[in-house]
Amino acid sequence: MSTIAYLGTGLLGSAFAEAAAKRGDRVTAWNRSAAKLEALREFGVTAASTPAAAVKGASRVHLVLRDDAVVDEVLATAMPGLAPEAIIIDHTTTLPALTAQRAARLRGAGLKYLHCPVFMGPPAARHAQGSMMVAGPKDLFDAVQGELAKMTGRLEYFGERTDLAAVNKLFGNAMIIGISAVIADVLTMAQASEVAPQDAIKLFGLFDLNAIISGRGASMAKGNFKPSFELAMARKDVRLMVETAAGRPLAALPSIAARMDQLIAAGHGAKDASALAIDAVQPQ
Repeated sequence: MSTIAYLGTGLLGSAFAEAAAKRGDRVTAWNRSAAKLEALREFGVTAASTPAAAVKGASRVHLVLRDDAVVDEVLATAMPGLAPEAIIIDHTTTLPALTAQRAARLRGAGLKYLHCPVFMGPPAARHAQGSMMVAGPKDLFDAVQGELAKMTGRLEYFGERTDLAAVNKLFGNAMIIGISAVIADVLTMAQASEVAPQDAIKLFGLFDLNAIISGRGASMAKGNFKPSFELAMARKDVRLMVETAAGRPLAALPSIAARMDQLIAAGHGAKDASALAIDAVQPQ
């Protein structure tokens, strides 16, 4: 049985704390809004009035907070109660540059810190599903690997570069948000075309999105824009999509169209539509 603390018990933090208590860990939690701690009492989680009180005697301190500013603020108030051997496990989605600075600052102060953002929602956190990424010193990862593995379906160690999990977290969230925006635009076109939204979504059962990412995405990463779907033709199709939406608000397509126009004006219209990434990689 481990003695651990959770600082931040929003939807994800409370799910993690609940799961840890159910596994038999001794869990103390703090949250700025004390009301969010009440539901955890039934699982045996002890509520603390301050971060310093929550971390007292804990071997691991898990942070599940809003952003960099809150992480720094909460850590500063937790320091008086932090045990010298405690390992700080930060699950917060943060800016990579500030994550690296924080890791260096804490290391300089003799503190142990790993950045461990996740791809999971509360149900996944309760049932040890989803993915967790880890960046930081290998000896610290080795010390907690077994415990972190109990929290997730997949645990990925990215190495000692302290900002690398933060970078990859943003990569993943960009994909999730981007896909959601395009789906929103598809549903807008469906509405304008008097197609049921459920029927519009069924179309994607004909696609292998993983194959698109691994194939087209790999070519883009290599700077290979040999045309199979010319950018100029793709721009025409985006025009048709916007016109089909018939003036309704769109989340992604207008920005895509504007970027295509820039690239076509720069002479890239005969390249593949994936040349949208041409400024991010060195073309072959």
